[in-house]
Amino acid sequence: MIAHERGRSLAAGALPLDAVFFLFVLGVAVLTLTTKRPLVDILPAAGISSSGFMLVAFPLSFAIRLHGLGAQGPALLLFAMVIIWVSDTAAYFVGRAAGKHPMAPQLSPKKTWEGAVAGFVGSLAAALVFMPWVNVPLVHLLGMAALGNVAGQMGDLLESGYKRSAGIKDSGSLLPGHGGVLDRIDALILAIPVVWYYWIMIYRPQS
Repeated sequence: MIAHERGRSLAAGALPLDAVFFLFVLGVAVLTLTTKRPLVDILPAAGISSSGFMLVAFPLSFAIRLHGLGAQGPALLLFAMVIIWVSDTAAYFVGRAAGKHPMAPQLSPKKTWEGAVAGFVGSLAAALVFMPWVNVPLVHLLGMAALGNVAGQMGDLLESGYKRSAGIKDSGSLLPGHGGVLDRIDALILAIPVVWYYWIMIYRPQS
């Protein structure tokens, strides 16, 4: 069965997960053996590359899986993105206007519990708006929105911690004033996989 699935993935032009991991390890090995950097810098550099792969690239690959969930796939991917966009917007404005209780001051001093609650409510409201486009019972739609929101807020804090550990304020300069591209997608890093797993493990549609 596993061999059949791998063969079908290769026939479709998609590499199985273990092959992706192997190619990544192989690439790290080649760069390690051919680099001219001091040997003392090789292991930290490899560790940073591996953490980026595990914390960003791998989780975001679930967007492809979510999009591929049959006829509902594209709408589900958009759903996962919209609940995060609405959450981020609500959390920003409410937190800025009424936020008084820091949520994780060591990781992200500007994030507040008031903003987090507003973001959570915003995701649930977005789920209600999405009802005509996603053929899912309301309880499951709200469940995906709720768990996706919590995961998204965790991903946001995770990215903040990742930056703090690297001693930087912004993840890049491509989007001035926004903290970098990674800051725009950090919540999706965990939200998209959580929505996907909810769909296949909790909702488990029959077709």
